[in-house]
Amino acid sequence: MRPLVLLSNDDGYGSAGIRAMRAALATSADVVILAPETEQSASSHSLSLHKPLRLRAVESGVFALDGTPADCVYVALHAGTRVLPRRPDLVVSGINHGMNLGQDAFYSGTVAAAREGALRRIPALATSAHVAADHEGVARLGASIALELLAACPASGVLLNLNVPRGWTGEVRATRLGARIYEELVDFRSDPRGREYLWLGGPGVRHERDAGTDTDAYDDGAASVTPLLLDLTATGEHARAAAIVAKAKTR
Repeated sequence: MRPLVLLSNDDGYGSAGIRAMRAALATSADVVILAPETEQSASSHSLSLHKPLRLRAVESGVFALDGTPADCVYVALHAGTRVLPRRPDLVVSGINHGMNLGQDAFYSGTVAAAREGALRRIPALATSAHVAADHEGVARLGASIALELLAACPASGVLLNLNVPRGWTGEVRATRLGARIYEELVDFRSDPRGREYLWLGGPGVRHERDAGTDTDAYDDGAASVTPLLLDLTATGEHARAAAIVAKAKTR
């Protein structure tokens, strides 16, 4: 039996990236897409708990949901056979239209879709690429890594984050998360009626050299594969937390 892959993203079901990934995976697996109706970038792991959602069949094996990327994977996994004929062997998210390096992983809807699968002990891959990268080449790499992940870690919650830069050299590195240094600002403006509104974030971003990171790989033209944790517990800080609790109890 060919493996079954659930494919999602945060750019929407009609994006060029998700279509390229579907084509690459389909050479070795059965693929079902459930992705947002519209772009949901930076939606992180948000679930829509306070509004109804609408699920739409677009074409055979392609579904759209007017929710977040995490909503999409949640619905696919828990809607019986409405979307998937059985439990998927693998969850893949992307190709995202843009990078998800360093702390981007906390904000990324692309990463969240993959993480939603990993939380259910399904191996998962998030795939992102520079907006000018070759979709077909990135999709081939992503499909290869995804299928190797499935072979090595079936029925596990392993989560990998793949990023491919513009002008990719062909090198692929196993990395850890680096740091992206953004131009952080709040831009206040006025609309034509004099009412104030604002935009978050500036256009600039840079990296400092840090060997072994995904940001270093990006700056060197290499693709990066970073394993991400599902357990956010800072085990090294347990003693400090215990001391704080002990002191707090005496007050």
